[in-house]
Amino acid sequence: MRPNTDSLCHTYSIVARDAATGQLGVAVQSHHPAVGAVVTWAEAGVGAVATQALADPSYGKLGLDLMRAGKSAATALAGLLASDSNREIRQVAMVDARGGVAAHTGNLTVAEAGHWVGEGFSAQANMMLKNTVWSAMAKAYEAAEGDLAERMLAALDAAEQEGGDIRGRQSAAILIVAGQDSGRPWYDSVFNLRVDDASEPLVELRRLVGVRRAHIHLGAGNQAAMRGDASASEREYAAAERLVGNNPEMRFWHAIALLGLGNVDRGLGLLREIAQRDRNWITLALRLPEMFLANRSELEPRIRALLE
Repeated sequence: MRPNTDSLCHTYSIVARDAATGQLGVAVQSHHPAVGAVVTWAEAGVGAVATQALADPSYGKLGLDLMRAGKSAATALAGLLASDSNREIRQVAMVDARGGVAAHTGNLTVAEAGHWVGEGFSAQANMMLKNTVWSAMAKAYEAAEGDLAERMLAALDAAEQEGGDIRGRQSAAILIVAGQDSGRPWYDSVFNLRVDDASEPLVELRRLVGVRRAHIHLGAGNQAAMRGDASASEREYAAAERLVGNNPEMRFWHAIALLGLGNVDRGLGLLREIAQRDRNWITLALRLPEMFLANRSELEPRIRALLE
């Protein structure tokens, strides 16, 4: 019987665990729309899975179920392959929360196809222009510096530089989760970004990673301001603003934090700069509840004056 061809995710990807933080992730690129909807699976404190070639998404769901139950990546993958009559057209890689890695490239996956298992990661690819793509990914990942996201993006870039998918490029995704399960999946997601259709998906994915990093710093700045740590909040807001240039969102919350911390003149100065481009931000400031602007009654007339 001919297998279902709904998920023809011929592609290259990497699954990895960061030894320092325990973070787990998957990153992928393909000449197939919305590749992240099929290939990328990860759960904090459990593991990560990439399921591709003629992809069966159940490898993602069931692989995580088995690893959550205490199975290693190798045991989980072996069990799923044993029950799959179409295993020779699959390409799957898994990493568990202990850093164990397992990968499979079926004999019927479209050439060039193969995988490279390293310490805490696996790079895999099929339907590539060259049979050197997965080794180039592995070497780039091992040589890269920075956090898990940066190293995984380096692996994707290396695949593209090596020739990548024989058909070209279309979509990309990155999914990274925390090393420990907090019981709040929405909180444990560090990066969950997708480029579903673009002429340069890796370029766009890097841009989105930068935006996400900025919002991580923004959140840390807000938290620091709420606990009264002016020095830490200043550091975090500055980092956010560096990442996104003149995006007014970062500068607005920086201004609100400064007002709350008592640095009124500087906070109003930032709001004035923002208002020169878009006065709606001042209207928003006037609508904020007390939890955002504790000394609101004193500040409101001065903020309102920025509209004049």
